[in-house]
Amino acid sequence: MAIEVTDANFDATVLKSSLPVLVDFWAPWCGPCRAVSPIVEEISKELDGKALVCKVNVDENQASPSRFGIRAIPTLIVFKDGEVVDQVTGAVAKNNILDLINKAL
Repeated sequence: MAIEVTDANFDATVLKSSLPVLVDFWAPWCGPCRAVSPIVEEISKELDGKALVCKVNVDENQASPSRFGIRAIPTLIVFKDGEVVDQVTGAVAKNNILDLINKAL
């Protein structure tokens, strides 16, 4: 299951992770976010132990999205060793998201 991350624990959970991390920046009112959410959950189960999958609600946590220049949602960013590896914006297919993560594995 994807981990809910806040501004308060973003650095500890995402940037300091020893595993690659997929972060889904989303909001409950966003239709494309709701479309991508089940895919993100599937990926979190498939990559359990290989990568972390996290979600950041941009309405409740505004510092982290601002810090990474999030201008549209959903935006999915892959981090490895505290650095951005790749990102994609919009409702994308599962294989596109897996391709992003595989760059960091």
